[in-house]
Amino acid sequence: MNTLRNKVQLIGNLGNDPQIFLFENGNKKASVSLATNESYTNKAGEKVEQTQWHNIVFFGKSADIVERFLSKGSEVAIEGKLTSRSYEDKEGDTRFVTEIIANEMLMLGRRA
Repeated sequence: MNTLRNKVQLIGNLGNDPQIFLFENGNKKASVSLATNESYTNKAGEKVEQTQWHNIVFFGKSADIVERFLSKGSEVAIEGKLTSRSYEDKEGDTRFVTEIIANEMLMLGRRA
């Protein structure tokens, strides 16, 4: 059951081209926003569509693959863990960020 702790699985489409960051030690990070869509019928019989946006982060070889093969609109399945962090912005306000650190990715659909 330990493998079920803090596990996130999502299928969605990239909302932007990957943002790539290179660290001084040569490591790479890729960040994307992922849209997941859900639809249901409400009590009035109307179809309702909802989109949720998720911040996804890839490191190392995964970041290389994301940079090379993914772009805005690409459909992917990801698995990872949910993380939260905080930082102080330029005005001195504390900001909170929730991200999914991806450890597996499957490219779906056709290549752009």
